[in-house]
Amino acid sequence: MDNPIIQTLLDTDLYKYTMQQTMVHRYPEAWARMEFHCRDSETLGVSVTQMRQQCQMLGDLRLDHGELQWLAALPFMADDFIDYLQCFRLNPDAVTIEQHGGHLSLIVEGLWSEVTHFEIFLLAIISELHGRNFSQFSEAVLVQGKQRLQEKLDQLPDDTGLQLVDFGTRRRFSRDWQRHVVATMQQRLPANFSGTSNLNLARTLDLKPVGTMAHEWLQSHQVLGVSLRTSQKDALQVWLDEYHGQLGIALTDTISMATFLEDFDFQLASAYRGMRHDSGDPFVWGELALDHYRRLGIDPRSKCLVFSDKLNFAKALAIHKWFAGKINVSFGIGTYLTNDMGFKAPNIVLKLTELNGAPVAKLSDSPGKTLCRDEAYIELLKKTFGYRHNAVTRSAVPNQ
Repeated sequence: MDNPIIQTLLDTDLYKYTMQQTMVHRYPEAWARMEFHCRDSETLGVSVTQMRQQCQMLGDLRLDHGELQWLAALPFMADDFIDYLQCFRLNPDAVTIEQHGGHLSLIVEGLWSEVTHFEIFLLAIISELHGRNFSQFSEAVLVQGKQRLQEKLDQLPDDTGLQLVDFGTRRRFSRDWQRHVVATMQQRLPANFSGTSNLNLARTLDLKPVGTMAHEWLQSHQVLGVSLRTSQKDALQVWLDEYHGQLGIALTDTISMATFLEDFDFQLASAYRGMRHDSGDPFVWGELALDHYRRLGIDPRSKCLVFSDKLNFAKALAIHKWFAGKINVSFGIGTYLTNDMGFKAPNIVLKLTELNGAPVAKLSDSPGKTLCRDEAYIELLKKTFGYRHNAVTRSAVPNQ
């Protein structure tokens, strides 16, 4: 049997624990179904046997005393949630792993507050197994990866003012490679590198853990909220009630930026520190955010925009330059740093598709990011929100 790829329950993104805390407090009986999807046509180099072995080993993990103490020191973690985590275990039986037509199939079902963690863990396992099988543990792959990373860092101008965060856990080449990348960024860019979403790396490298909410949080309120039409506002308000202004970056593209801004009223826009971009043209999206704040009478310079969609340094620098002096910006960078080894990284997701037996979905500003097999529900979402697919797709920057 292979050694476990995931060796601690902290080897995941911060928002998994912040969302879980809110689930435990407010929706402890919610039942979820999550489904895996590979957005590429290529077959993944991962066997069902490997996946089942790795998944089974997740059930052996526990948070130890030192890890619990570290979590408890985070200002937004509640004492009763830390008590809950002392007994928290993952149940591998919640995961069904099969192969259909040569393609990997994963379905996760169980209490939402328990199974939410499988998303990051399973994606990181798939990505690492794929990388192992593709590279055959070749030292040349690591040499090439280090060279590519070095060249990227060498190309960054001095005194850029960029604020960079590692968002690369779920699609990393390997656990050890992500640690190398994060430690290198920490050493090479001390003024620019401001943290990581990965809790284990934050703890062991003494970095700031960064993150807020995921799409599943807003999707879930399509079922848990007061109504479908108010679901985004309901999700954002519950988050405020839980964290009282901490973790104050709102994710905007669950049902497009245009419909998000209709719900992001003066009260919410004032209470949240900013917004996160994850699909569509970032320049158009940012200009929409600026205009929205201005229309509400809020000085954009008091707010922050976080960009996190398929970024590289060149794109981040262009965005940073465009919005300089208008609003604060920061950048969460993932696969560009943690899985650029000379071959294509898998484009994989594991998304919430049902809650309490009812469908939920995301209507992205980017084609190909919607994952829902219930076409009638997709049409209901579009009708309910007056969904406009092309609202954030035209570039606002000539010749960018």
